[in-house]
Amino acid sequence: MSVDGRDYLLELTLRADLALLKAHRADTFGNLVYQRAGRNFNPVIAMAADCVFVEVDELCSKPLDPDIVVTPGVLVDHIVLAQRGEHYASA
Repeated sequence: MSVDGRDYLLELTLRADLALLKAHRADTFGNLVYQRAGRNFNPVIAMAADCVFVEVDELCSKPLDPDIVVTPGVLVDHIVLAQRGEHYASA
């Protein structure tokens, strides 16, 4: 690729068909909060994947405080509650 007469190497992004995430807490909108190292890579892979499944320890009926949300619900397709194995499709 050439920009202003200079040649550059363009690296294309990696895409994932499916991402499997583990989160501590989610609300019914799919907003996610993690514990420990989960916040390092989970938000990045959620942005790179076409379909995102999340296993959560706790599903809150009220919206989470936006200040603690790490991954927004717009990136999440499906939520599975860890204890009971219940499935909740967000959005």
